[in-house]
Amino acid sequence: MAKFTCNFISYTLKRTVDITVVIPSPTIPDSMGMNGGGKPSHTPKEKYPVLYLLHGMGNNHATWTGYTNVELFAEERQIAIVNLSAENKSYVKLGGDDFFTFVSEELPDFVGGMFPIAREPEHTYIAGLSMGGYGTLVHALTHPERFKALGAFSAAVQLNPALLVADAMAAASGQAEVDPSIDPASLAEKLAADGKTFPKAYVACGAKDFLYKANQDFRDKLVGLGADVTWDEHPDYGHEWRFWNLEIEKFLDWLPRTDCYAQAGKRQI
Repeated sequence: MAKFTCNFISYTLKRTVDITVVIPSPTIPDSMGMNGGGKPSHTPKEKYPVLYLLHGMGNNHATWTGYTNVELFAEERQIAIVNLSAENKSYVKLGGDDFFTFVSEELPDFVGGMFPIAREPEHTYIAGLSMGGYGTLVHALTHPERFKALGAFSAAVQLNPALLVADAMAAASGQAEVDPSIDPASLAEKLAADGKTFPKAYVACGAKDFLYKANQDFRDKLVGLGADVTWDEHPDYGHEWRFWNLEIEKFLDWLPRTDCYAQAGKRQI
């Protein structure tokens, strides 16, 4: 696995940003001929499918790879991972920073231009935990045509009220930008009303999580609107990394992939 930490100037945010990109690469077993397939190469057969993986509140681009085994899981399954730092801005336009446009337009433009990462919707996935689950739902339900599937782990299915308060305070300087109506439930209803197809959804929450009931209710809403939803829960976990470490591997196995790397099966690392 090749791991890149990138710092670049965002034309959307008008400042530098940090991201982590993880790309499959030849492994030690490959170099020893243990996985078959002949001589290893750093030139991929095809561009890699990609998962945009969103962090929770208080975290950054390095948190997912620091607290979980997602690098190992992605290497085994040959899928690229893109992590970004969205501060505590919920992946929407907030406080002068347009993270919605950054995530939906500029970030795919950057990684698709710089790395062997697929741009096609059928090879593009998005997932996140807590605040990142909220961002996942907002982006996937606003632009369902851009993602094959989504994963929402312990998702904050409504925008954090504290952020709305902070944005309301910014209104005094004319910078309030968050539309309270941009919530996953409203977006799901609009998507269904418009007759559009939902991305396949994987929704998970620990039974001891304070967001458990909200996630159950949101799952039921999606199902009622006609979405294809897979639900997972665990009786022993709350809002915690041990649960998310379990779920990210389950999610990667669940992904409805059709790329050549998925067809080859899981690699030995």
